[in-house]
Amino acid sequence: VQLQASGGGLVQAGGSLKLTCATSGRTSNGVTTGWFRQAPGKGREFVASIRWPGDTPFYADSVKGRFTVSSDNAKNTVTLQMNSLEPEDTGVYYCASARQRVINTQIRRGESYPYWGQGTLVTVSS
Repeated sequence: VQLQASGGGLVQAGGSLKLTCATSGRTSNGVTTGWFRQAPGKGREFVASIRWPGDTPFYADSVKGRFTVSSDNAKNTVTLQMNSLEPEDTGVYYCASARQRVINTQIRRGESYPYWGQGTLVTVSS
């Protein structure tokens, strides 16, 4: 399984970016894709996740109402639409995948996802 994250860049506070995670391999019901981020000098944190083919998504409280995660079954991609960006959203964003359904209580844990992409940098200026 290979994951390719793209779409990062520099944006002013209040702006928007859309990240895309392209996945290889066959998808099946329950496959779970998550977005995580790591700010400079901080640990990795959960951002959002969704189960194939488009189950109810999960969000971190810090991004709820501003970010939207969705899946495109035809293209094998998962996107993270980020609106109303804040400087605190700055970091390297990673997409990660589990080839089986991740249960609700584990879905925010990075350890639940065996496959990771290389990350894309998001910088939000104030």
